[in-house]
This record gives sequence, structure tokens and C-alpha cells, in this order.
Amino acid sequence: DVLVHAKLHKPERMSDQEFFGVWKEEAKAALEAVKAGIIKNIWKVPGEYHVIVVLGVDSVDQIDEVMHSLPIWKLGYDYIINMEWTLLRPYENWAKQLDSLAAG
Repeated sequence: DVLVHAKLHKPERMSDQEFFGVWKEEAKAALEAVKAGIIKNIWKVPGEYHVIVVLGVDSVDQIDEVMHSLPIWKLGYDYIINMEWTLLRPYENWAKQLDSLAAG
């Protein structure tokens, strides 16, 4: 799984209609991805243009594929978004590894 922080920035020259119209297209795609099980959870941070997503991927190679399939990239608005990707490891796996690490 991957934790994604997507922060959007509205350029001064961009109208609200254009900015929120692009975001509306992105929201449609995101909700479809939730239904398909690709997005496990998604939240919007109140008061900020910031969305947090838990994305299910089989490999890190899918990250570029997912990113470039988003409407915001396809429509040429990638300059208004900053995405931070954090790989997530199941804690149970780490807990098992701790046995060997703690043994020295």
C-alpha cells in the first residue's frame, strides 16, 4: 500500500471555475477507483486543498502508471499538484523481523 498526500495549488491566473472543474474530474476518477478497490481510503483535509489517499498497489512500478492515468495529468494540469508518496509496510511483517533483530 502507498500513502499519498496530494496538495493542490490554485494559480492566481486560474479561475475558480477552471480549478474546481479539473478537481471535479479528478474526484470522479477517485470515486471510481474506490469502487474498483484501487483506492482503499480517501480523505480531504478541511480548510486546505489537500487530499490524503491510501492506495493499493501490487508493486512500486504501478505508482507512475497510476499517477499518469489521473485526469489532472491527462488534461495537462500536473503543475497545480504536488504529490508525496510514502510506501507502507504491514506492521505484522515488521514485528516478525524484530525477532531476529532483537536476537542480535
